[in-house]
Amino acid sequence: MSSITENKKYLFESMNPAKALAIMALPTVGSQMVVLVYNIADTWFIGRTDDPAMIAASNLALTVYLIVVSLANVFGVGGGSLMARLAGEQKETDAAKVVNYSVFASGIAAGVFSILTLIFMTPLMRLLGSEEATLYYCKQYLFTTVVFGSIPTVLSMSMPQLLRNAGYAKEAGLGVTIGSLLNVALDPLFMFVILPSGNEVLGAGIATMLSNYVSLAYFIFIFHKVRHESVLKISFKPVHLEKDHLKSLYMVGVPAAISIFLFDLVNIVINRLTAAYGDHITPVAAIGIVLKLERIPINTGLGICLGMVPLIAYNYGAGNHKRMARVSSLARWAILIFSSLCTILFFFFAEPLVSIFIKDPMTVEMGTDFLKIRCFALPFMMIGYHVVNYMNAINQGKVSFALAIIRHLILIIPIMFIMNYIWGITGLMWSQVIADIINSAVALLAIQLIIKRSRKESSLN
Repeated sequence: MSSITENKKYLFESMNPAKALAIMALPTVGSQMVVLVYNIADTWFIGRTDDPAMIAASNLALTVYLIVVSLANVFGVGGGSLMARLAGEQKETDAAKVVNYSVFASGIAAGVFSILTLIFMTPLMRLLGSEEATLYYCKQYLFTTVVFGSIPTVLSMSMPQLLRNAGYAKEAGLGVTIGSLLNVALDPLFMFVILPSGNEVLGAGIATMLSNYVSLAYFIFIFHKVRHESVLKISFKPVHLEKDHLKSLYMVGVPAAISIFLFDLVNIVINRLTAAYGDHITPVAAIGIVLKLERIPINTGLGICLGMVPLIAYNYGAGNHKRMARVSSLARWAILIFSSLCTILFFFFAEPLVSIFIKDPMTVEMGTDFLKIRCFALPFMMIGYHVVNYMNAINQGKVSFALAIIRHLILIIPIMFIMNYIWGITGLMWSQVIADIINSAVALLAIQLIIKRSRKESSLN
């Protein structure tokens, strides 16, 4: 066994929980923040045109792009957590098979989705609320990022999750960072130098597509480099997983993907509801900017949770419940403290933050009002994210799926319609806060019941 492998075992099994979480989470948080920078950069660069139609189009097209992200979660989250649990059980051969299956299955799924998007692009964008003013720009973005970019996008998102769950958080974070920074660098080049005026959205799409191809090349190189010292082995031979392993992968991966889709669905609904106000473009542009700003605490919280998952999953497989509890508690407090600080920042500095993206007075005014309300949902939202990721780590896909259904379909969307009907756009903005307060209570109850049941089963065994 190599010294590197011994170091990974020490990281998962014996290292101080706070230090282990920091080693796993900090590179992930860093990469997530860089991802946020490039997401915000797209909006910022497009905002330099002072064209609300372009901003609205990028927000609408992002909805379809998030479906691509959800495909990566099926195999990145599902395969990654299963791989870590098998490693904790000392079943390294089975873990390697899961990695190989996850990589190739994610590529095939991405290819199928790109073909479907090409065939049904126009009706799909109409369904999502695209008008004539935005449809042209939406198509520009989707042709590049989805039709020609689905496969590198999915693989460059699923492969780092597999790396992270094998203990290579630094390498995973570096790959994501390289792609994101390259995207930021290519954005102005294609948007304002290479392509003629009026093609800024197309330029942003090309930059995203090319950066994902570069990220994929990096991850292929890293997988090849660590293949002899880890379970991260890719073979072109057909891989047949055991029925229980397939079930476990999809029972965690599919709910994780559906959670992204439901998050996407909420954005679709809020885009369509906000479009009924004003000139149909300004409110959509305003909420698009707010949704990007919200990604600061969301991406940070997600990075901490993704760093937590391998540690929880490995020790769940090893039966070390005490270490699981300590890691979970540290992660929960970290995301709550950071999201609370962001709530304060967003409330008191809403206008200058929104003004960074666009100077149109009406868009800034609406975006400021939206952000001052929605920021109060952030700490409660983080509680829900923490619980869902914990459930994914311990192979409780059914529970995480149920929580996703409760949050999005039973709480957020119905509450949005009700409060929008009664109090208009102000009620619509407050609906997220009300829904996440209720959801956090449900999530905390769920995790307490699961932990209690797990401890009881452990004591009986």
